[in-house]
Amino acid sequence: MNTLFTWLGKTDLDNMQRDENAAISSIAKGHPQPFDRIVILANAWDESWHRYESWLSKRMGIISRPYNDIKIHRANIVSPIDYTSIAKEAQKWISKLSAESESLYINLSSGTPAMAAMSIIVGKAKPNTFFYQSNPSGQIQLDTIPFDFKAEMDASAARTIASKAAGLPDKHIAFEKIVANSPAMKEQVRKAQKLAPLELPVLVFGETGTGKEVISTAIHKASARASKNLVAVNCGALPENLVDSILFGHIKGAFTGAIKDQKGLFEQADGGTLFLDEVGELTLDAQVKLLRALQQREIKRVGDDKPITVDVRIIAATHRNLLEMVDAGTFREDLFYRLALGVIEMPALRNRLEDIEPLVLDLAQEINAAAASYSNYKSKNISQNAIKFICEQPWLGNVRELWNTLNRAFFLSDSLEVTDKEIDNAMIKRNTTTKTEEVILAHGQQVDIKQLTDNYHKNYISAALKASGYVKKTAANMLGLGNHQNLSNWMERLGMEMPKKAD
Repeated sequence: MNTLFTWLGKTDLDNMQRDENAAISSIAKGHPQPFDRIVILANAWDESWHRYESWLSKRMGIISRPYNDIKIHRANIVSPIDYTSIAKEAQKWISKLSAESESLYINLSSGTPAMAAMSIIVGKAKPNTFFYQSNPSGQIQLDTIPFDFKAEMDASAARTIASKAAGLPDKHIAFEKIVANSPAMKEQVRKAQKLAPLELPVLVFGETGTGKEVISTAIHKASARASKNLVAVNCGALPENLVDSILFGHIKGAFTGAIKDQKGLFEQADGGTLFLDEVGELTLDAQVKLLRALQQREIKRVGDDKPITVDVRIIAATHRNLLEMVDAGTFREDLFYRLALGVIEMPALRNRLEDIEPLVLDLAQEINAAAASYSNYKSKNISQNAIKFICEQPWLGNVRELWNTLNRAFFLSDSLEVTDKEIDNAMIKRNTTTKTEEVILAHGQQVDIKQLTDNYHKNYISAALKASGYVKKTAANMLGLGNHQNLSNWMERLGMEMPKKAD
C-alpha cells in the first residue's frame, strides 16, 4: 500500500476555493503510482475539512485514482510553530503509517517550516519513507534529503568531544567551581577572590597546565568588569612582525595588506580585561610598548599618530621565572613590577593531593556530559583503585595532562567503570633524562658527596615506589635496576624501609 502523509496548508484551502491545485492535490495527482490512502493532519480551519476531503476525493475519482480513503485528522499541537508538540504528532503518525505501508510519501510543501522539519527528522529514520515537494506551478519533485541525521549527530557529537578533549575542562564559571580542598589551592583562591574586585594588574605564575587561565577568568568574572569583554591572547603565538598590529591595531594603508582600519586587542578589551598568557614570551621591543600602554592608559594604532585612550585591566600569566629573566636581561624589570601588583602562584597538581579525587570525579562527569549525545558512547564511572593510582602519579603536565589522560581512558574503555590499568595504559610515558648541571665550589668549601648521592638515590627510589603503587618489581624496572631484589638491596644499603600503602 502506498500512503501520502501531509499537513494541511492555507494555500491548499485557498486554491480549493478557486478549484485549483496546490501542493497536496498536485502530488496526489502527479505521483507516478496512485496513493491508496491520503492522511492529512490539521489543527485549524475545521469548518473546511469536510469540503476539502470531498473536493480532493472528486479530483482523484475524475482521474481514476483511489479516493475512498482520504481523511483529515486533528493534530493535537500547541501551535503551528511549537516543535515539541509537532514532533509528538509527527512521530505518532509517521511511525504508524510507515509500519502499515509498503511505501510512505511525505509532502513537505504544505504546513509550516516546523511541520516540514519535524516530518523530515522523523521520516528519515524510516527505511520506506520518501519526500515530495511541489512548486506554485504544480510541478512536483522527489527530494532525497541527502543527510543521514544519525550519522550527522554522531559526527557533531564526536567533534564536540574532540574540541572539549583538546581544550581544557570547563572550570571557569566562578570561584566556587574551582576545586580547592588543599591548603595550597585554598590560599591562591583566597588571594584571587581578594584581588578580583580591585583594579590592580595581576600576574599568575605556575607550571603548564595548572589552570592559570582558569583562575584568571574567575578573577574577571568576579570583578566589576564581568559584563565587559575578557580578551585572551597567547603571547608566545604572536608573530614578531605583527605584535603591534594585533595588540594595538592598525589603520588602512599602514602596511601591505592593511586594507581597512582594524582594532587591536586593547581596544577590543576596552572596559574589560586583557589576559596575556605566556607574557614571558614577548620580545623586549613588545615589552616596551606594553609598558607604555599600561603607564599612559592609551595606545596608538600602527600607522596612526592619534592616541586612543583605553580602560583595560591586565591579567598576565607565565610558566617562566620572570625574576630570573629580569636578572638575565630578557624581561624588563619595570614591566615586571607593573604587572606584579597582584600575584597568584598556582600550585602543581602533585602538591595539591586533597584536590585530586574531587577533581577526577568532576572531570569524569564533564567527559560523560560532553559525550552524552554520541550514540556509541556509554557513560562511565571511575574505580577507587583508578583514583588511588592517579593520586600516586606526578602529573608533570598537571590538570591538562590529567584531563587528556582521562579522555583517552574513558573513550577507549569498553566497560562501564574505568580501572587503574586503563588509566595506566592511557598515560603517555615520559623518559626522564638527567641533565648534569655545572657544579661550582668555592676554594676550601666542603661537601659530603656520599650524603648528596645517597639523598639523590633515596628521592628517586621513593618517587618510583609511589608511582608504581609500591610494587617493588615495577619500581625496579622504572629505575633500571632489573629486579626487585636489587631494589631491596639498594634500600637496605640506604637505610630505607618499605612505606606502607595508603588505605
